Amino acid sequence: MTDYTALSLSELKALKAELTKEYEKYKQKGLNLDMSRGKPSGSQLDLSNDILTMPIDNYITEQGIDSRNYGILDGISEIKGLFSQLLDIPTKNIIVGGNSSLNLIYDSFARLYIFGANGSTPWGKLKTKILCPVPGYDRHFAICEEFGFEMINIPMTETGPDMDMVEKLAKEDPDVKGIICVPLYSNPDGICYSDETVERLAKLETAAEDFKIFWDNAYAVHHVYKETKLANIFELSQKYGTSDRIIYFFSTSKITFPGSGVSMMASGDNYIEEIKKHFGVQTIGHNKLNQLRTFNFFLNAKGVIAHMKQLGDILKYKFDIVLNKLDSELTGTNLLTWTKPNGGYFVSVFTLEGCAKETVRLAKECGLVLTKAGATYPYGNDPHDSNIRIAPSYPTTVELNEAMDVFCTCLKLASVNKLIGEETK
Repeated sequence: MTDYTALSLSELKALKAELTKEYEKYKQKGLNLDMSRGKPSGSQLDLSNDILTMPIDNYITEQGIDSRNYGILDGISEIKGLFSQLLDIPTKNIIVGGNSSLNLIYDSFARLYIFGANGSTPWGKLKTKILCPVPGYDRHFAICEEFGFEMINIPMTETGPDMDMVEKLAKEDPDVKGIICVPLYSNPDGICYSDETVERLAKLETAAEDFKIFWDNAYAVHHVYKETKLANIFELSQKYGTSDRIIYFFSTSKITFPGSGVSMMASGDNYIEEIKKHFGVQTIGHNKLNQLRTFNFFLNAKGVIAHMKQLGDILKYKFDIVLNKLDSELTGTNLLTWTKPNGGYFVSVFTLEGCAKETVRLAKECGLVLTKAGATYPYGNDPHDSNIRIAPSYPTTVELNEAMDVFCTCLKLASVNKLIGEETK
C-alpha cells in the first residue's frame, strides 16, 4: 500500500482527483447509513424475544413478595443473585434499577452534588474535578458537564488510564473527587484494564476523603474474539478498605433489550445503605416483573454466558468486516491507526491530526452518520482532532460493508486535502 505521506504534491493532486470522483459517486447514491451509536442490531435483539413470550408461572418471589405489587426497593432476590453470581459481588451490596445504568450513573452524580457522601460537603458547593480517561464515553462527559464539574483528561495506555497521572492528581488535589471508567473493552478503544491498574485504583491515595470511582462495567460479558478477565475491583477495594469509594454499574441493556433491560449498581456496606435511604424517597421500586422475566430467561450466570456467546458470534462477523476493510484499504498508507479490540462494541480510529472532523463531515454528506468528531473527549474537544469512534453493531452486513467503503474514501480524501494544504505552506 502507498504511503500517502511520502507522495509529492503532484502525486497528491492526482490522487485527490481520483478520490473526488469516487466520493461524488457515493454522494449520488442517496445512502442512509448509520454507525453513530452502539445500538444492537435486530438479529441481536431477536435472541431475546423469548423474554416477551415466556409465561410467568409464579408472581411470588422467593422472598414471598408479589412482584406485581409495590415493594422490594433494591430489587428481587432472584435477579440480585444472578448479578452477584455473574459479577462476584455480594447481594447485600447490590441495588437493582430500571432499564438504564446511565440513569443510575446520573443519579449517583446528582446525589453527590446535592447531598455529598457519608456526611461530606455536597459536591455542588465545591470546585469539583473529575478524572476522565480519554478517549472515553461521551455520555459520561455530558453528565459531568451538566453538573458543572471540571473534567481532566487522563490519557489511555494499553493497560488503562495513565495511573502515574491519576495517582499524582488524586493525592495532591482535594478538589479531585473521582474518576469515571469503562474498565473492560473501554468505550471507544476496547482497552482492558490490567490487574495492576485495577489494584492501583483500589488502593489509590486521595486528598479527598469522599473520592469516588465510577466503575461502569458495561461490557463485562461482551467478549467477541476472546474472553478477557477483569480483576475484581470490588474484592480489591475490600482488601484495602476502600469499598465505599467504589460505585459499580452494570446492565443487561446490550444483552437483551436496551429499552427494557435491567440495570444495577453496587457499593460498600456503608455507602450502599446511604444510597438506599435516598432511593426510598425517590422511588417505591423498579419494574419487578421485568426483573422476574429476565431472571426466568437466564436462570443463572451460565445462562447469560451462553446467550453472550451467540451475541458475540454476531458481533464478531461485523468486527471482521470493519477490521478487514481497514486492513485492506489503509494499512501502509500512514493515514490511520486503529484499535483491534477483543470485545465490547467499538473500534477506535486515529486519523492524521486535524482530519477527524473533516472525515465525519464528508461522510455525512454521503449519507453516512458517524459519532461526532470530538465526542470522545470532554467538552467535545479532541486536542488533535484525530479520534473517531466506529460502531459496527447496528447496520446490516450489507450496509456495514458499504459504510466502510464510504468511510475509507472520506478518510483518504480528507487526509489528502490536509497533506496538500501542508505541502503548499
